[in-house]
Amino acid sequence: MMSELTIMAGPCAVENREQIRSTAEFLSGLGVKILRGGAFKPRTNPDDFQGLGEEGLKLLRAAADEFGMQVVTEVMDPREIELVSQYADILQVGSRNMHNGPFLKELCRQSKPILLKRGMSATIYEFLQAARYIEKEGNKNIWLCERGVRTFMDETRFTLNLGSIAVLKADSPYPLIVDPSHAAGKSAYVPAMAKGALAAGADGLLIEVHPKPTEALCDKEQALSFEEFSTLMKSL
Repeated sequence: MMSELTIMAGPCAVENREQIRSTAEFLSGLGVKILRGGAFKPRTNPDDFQGLGEEGLKLLRAAADEFGMQVVTEVMDPREIELVSQYADILQVGSRNMHNGPFLKELCRQSKPILLKRGMSATIYEFLQAARYIEKEGNKNIWLCERGVRTFMDETRFTLNLGSIAVLKADSPYPLIVDPSHAAGKSAYVPAMAKGALAAGADGLLIEVHPKPTEALCDKEQALSFEEFSTLMKSL
């Protein structure tokens, strides 16, 4: 289990060298040890920015190495597992792939830690069964990630059920990370949801941070600015 609060932070997507480098420099200065950023982006709209691919991975790795950080990034396609593994320290399974058993089995041929996100419509039982797919392939270095589920509520992007945090902590041996950014969908709600998650027992947070949120190519509404994230870190 984790002995201290774990913060994973960074932009939704790697956009260019200056963006990811300045973010890594800022985050490392606050003690954040894990840099997040997407190189392959699963977008609902096929016309939206899809990520920089391997170039994004290279920029992410270079920024993390310069400031002594680890990298967590999403793997979307089984054909890209080996490529992403060359650059990432932690392999993220997005909510869309949580239900993809064959993908999970293939992913576990790597020995690296897996950050498994809960599907947006998945029950807790289904979420834990997805973790079992990874376990059965021999990789028990799993971090669960609660990121909210889809409900009738549309004031936030998803519904972050704090009760699920208590259940997952009771029913699973694995550390639990909470993603308040995707659950909120609006940056103004992220700090309260982040603190609520920690109060409910989460081991860490996955938070979107961007040097200029209004110019972000992905999820600009939910990204925190440097100033907003700094304020949040002081209160955690």
